[in-house]
Amino acid sequence: MKRYIPCLLLALLILYFPAEKASASQNDSVHISLLTCSPGEEIYTLFGHTAIRYQNLSRNIDVVFNYGLFSFNAPNFIFRFTLGETDYQLGVTEFDFFAREYAYYGRSVWQQELNLAPIEKERLLFLLERNYLPENRVYRYNYFYDNCSTRPRDRIEECVMDGILYPSYPKDGSRTYRKIIHEFCKDHPWARFGMDFCLGSAADRPINRRQMMFAPYYLMNAFAGAHVGNEIKRRPLVTSTEEIIQAKTPTDAGVWFPTPFQSSLLLFILTVTFTIYGIRRGKGLWGIDLLLFGAAGIAGCILAFLAIFSQHPALNPNFLLIAFHPLHLLLLPYIIYCVRKRKKCAYHTLNFLVLMFFIILFPLIPQNIDFAVVPLALSLLIRSASNMILTYTKKE
Repeated sequence: MKRYIPCLLLALLILYFPAEKASASQNDSVHISLLTCSPGEEIYTLFGHTAIRYQNLSRNIDVVFNYGLFSFNAPNFIFRFTLGETDYQLGVTEFDFFAREYAYYGRSVWQQELNLAPIEKERLLFLLERNYLPENRVYRYNYFYDNCSTRPRDRIEECVMDGILYPSYPKDGSRTYRKIIHEFCKDHPWARFGMDFCLGSAADRPINRRQMMFAPYYLMNAFAGAHVGNEIKRRPLVTSTEEIIQAKTPTDAGVWFPTPFQSSLLLFILTVTFTIYGIRRGKGLWGIDLLLFGAAGIAGCILAFLAIFSQHPALNPNFLLIAFHPLHLLLLPYIIYCVRKRKKCAYHTLNFLVLMFFIILFPLIPQNIDFAVVPLALSLLIRSASNMILTYTKKE
């Protein structure tokens, strides 16, 4: 899902030569392929990318139609992305430029030449040209339902008159949106943790073959086994598959960085250590509560905002709101006041009970929650328990 600068002159060249009835020799010179690009290191490239390559050898045209254009410099980009109101657009670039950029970043590109009839090639080019018109090229991005992988698939399906038959897939519920995300984030634990934290239980529902195609690799695999036509008369959708750009062998940077679980476990150990020290000295250590409950409250505000206001799918319901919610932040002045004055805090009592049930029932929650959350929840629970113990000790 890379950014590219559209080549306007090249696009105009295509638009000035619309698809037309052609001879057999002219049709043989037209090749249309699905390009699938391997993941990169940036968070927006972790799932790879899909594009359509159009070659007309008789006219010396070789361009790539790319539905993954966006700009970080767009007004309020981060806020609009959070709301699910990010606009992407279709761009056109020379294939040589496209290939050089992926080669530069060491990312593989696979090419699947499509087995389309002449009229289907004309139809696909017409659809792409129409999509590239200024009034049509911008679309509302959706990371599961409408992205740079699903758009090329939809255009190709539109041009095939007899329909595309995809290979069957076991309906055993073994694939969910979250599991596919995990596949592509296995080497990026913090990206995986962040996505897991924001996605709700809807991301754990089984999905079908078509829904899996939001990920470029899954679309490539589906096309590899797909056919055009019906059960009686059909032809393969893909005539050949070739790795036209080979990825560089990744080098181990040798830089160690703690995983989310290691970090949360360290935080838990430090919280326990300071809490025991505070209880023995009769000190509330309100600074720790300020940091922990403040951070948990901010996380809760983000989760609540996503669940209520965002148009992105699979964010609501999110059971993490049980442990991380805005009340931690809204009631923080009251919490700190009670800790400093050694007064009984009803909020700590309620929070202790809620977190206790959350941790005990953790295996039963119908949401695949990263286990790194448990030490974080335990840290909050221990701080609430500490306040209750100090209050009881004072009265004694």
